[in-house]
Amino acid sequence: MLHIYCPHCGEYREEEEFHCAGQAHIARPLEPEACSDQEWGEYLFFRKNPRGLHHELWVHAAGCRKFFNMTRDTQSYEIKEVYKIGEQPSVVAE
Repeated sequence: MLHIYCPHCGEYREEEEFHCAGQAHIARPLEPEACSDQEWGEYLFFRKNPRGLHHELWVHAAGCRKFFNMTRDTQSYEIKEVYKIGEQPSVVAE
């Protein structure tokens, strides 16, 4: 079981209290109505699934219900860092 640090609550909690919401740092198109169907579909459905470091969006569903980002190693499940929305990660892939 993972123990995840919530940057909003300021404490470690069990994995069951959290839900992964997918890849972090995805910019919404500035003018969605100007996107082609292919561009809009790629924005909605296509995400990276790397082996190694990955930045993910998480929510503390059974706690404060706030979203935050996590950098996690997808091979070892090691959590490298957690940080609030709007902050940039300090751990990045080479």
